[in-house]
Amino acid sequence: MEALDVKIMGREFRIACKPEERAALQQAVNIVETKMSSIRNTGKVVGLDKIAVMAALQIAHESLVGSNPSNPVLGLDIETIERKIEAIEQMVDGSLNNAAAGKPKNADLFE
Repeated sequence: MEALDVKIMGREFRIACKPEERAALQQAVNIVETKMSSIRNTGKVVGLDKIAVMAALQIAHESLVGSNPSNPVLGLDIETIERKIEAIEQMVDGSLNNAAAGKPKNADLFE
């Protein structure tokens, strides 16, 4: 495992990943960043946790129904999609836990 430092919505995260999954995880980060920024820019959803949940739901929905043909998640098997969603959930959960505990950024390394 190696550490991948990423930035989503201006917040930095360090995520553990296998070297061969690094590119796919970075692609997942880009998808999440784009979706979360889009939701934030509408001004209808406030709070990072709510924006993250809405982004996760939209990404999952798009991947299941194929509503966005240019979505790079399409064409992946369900296991790959589930792993990506789990990684995103761990990142969000860790960030929320750190914020609640008053810990600084990058306090956890997700496994």
